[in-house]
Amino acid sequence: MTRYAAFLRGVNVGGVTLKMADVAAALTDAGFVNVRTVLASGNVLLDGGTTAAKVRTKAEATLRDAFGYEAWVLVYELEAVRAVAAAYPFEAEVDGHHSYVTFVSDPDILGELTTLADDARPDEKIVRGEGVLYWQVPKASTLDSTIGKTMGKKRYKSSTTTRNLRTLAKVVK
Repeated sequence: MTRYAAFLRGVNVGGVTLKMADVAAALTDAGFVNVRTVLASGNVLLDGGTTAAKVRTKAEATLRDAFGYEAWVLVYELEAVRAVAAAYPFEAEVDGHHSYVTFVSDPDILGELTTLADDARPDEKIVRGEGVLYWQVPKASTLDSTIGKTMGKKRYKSSTTTRNLRTLAKVVK
């Protein structure tokens, strides 16, 4: 059975508060196995499903039914997440900076977001990867950064989610 990482977008920020134990129970009740959450920010490891797309569809429906919110979940094989994290193109730990990966499920949206690099601030780095944007930004300016200001738009909510590189290290551990 394939091991997947499911990233819930917008959980425990912006008014959607879910207990990860409840999320794990709902996904287990839906038929996923070996469900484990990582941190309280919507990172779930689970086994099941034949494709990431089918896991996504089932997980979103499960969370919508169980918790009554507009659930968006991006799902990847765990090995793919491991490869994405390993390919981070910048120095991972830079004093005073955050290192992020934005997962993008829609290739057209990824192409569109890639152009943000052209407008990035001098202290912000943005590079396209395989299905992701890698970026690094000074601490305390994430929400004011080029990507930070863009990701809050409704257009991107169903197809993007961002994780700190340190979080990804815990997910793939």
